[in-house]
Amino acid sequence: MDYRAMAETDLDAVAAAEQRIYPFPWTRGNFADSLRAGDAAWLGEEGGALSAYGVVTVTLDEAQLLNISVLPELQGQGRGRRMLAHLMDDARSRGATRMFLEVRPTNASGRALYQGVGFTLVGQRRDYYPAVGGGREDALVMALDL
Repeated sequence: MDYRAMAETDLDAVAAAEQRIYPFPWTRGNFADSLRAGDAAWLGEEGGALSAYGVVTVTLDEAQLLNISVLPELQGQGRGRRMLAHLMDDARSRGATRMFLEVRPTNASGRALYQGVGFTLVGQRRDYYPAVGGGREDALVMALDL
């Protein structure tokens, strides 16, 4: 997988992918806001085609993983792990010594990915996410020393 910084011209493709992946996707505007804020937004490409993307914000020595996604037809083949490694390396290069993230308890593949690279549970945010079928779902807060 090749990596490059996300640009404004990529937002339509990223937003379309996001719609295919999640029941509560980020909007094009969310990605545009991240670019304007100076967040580290990356694409993973194979043969020039989008396969994964991620967004991280770094403040002082802490990084927050805001979004990491792999196209549905390409999931389960190690791309998420490679994208996460790239995002962690980039966060380190920006001075981050620790990375945080939130993940749904029902996101078994995401939790397995994060635990597999060493993230540990450090907290929980009650009613953080909208839930499929109505109501709210908690978020598990995980962290990793970089």
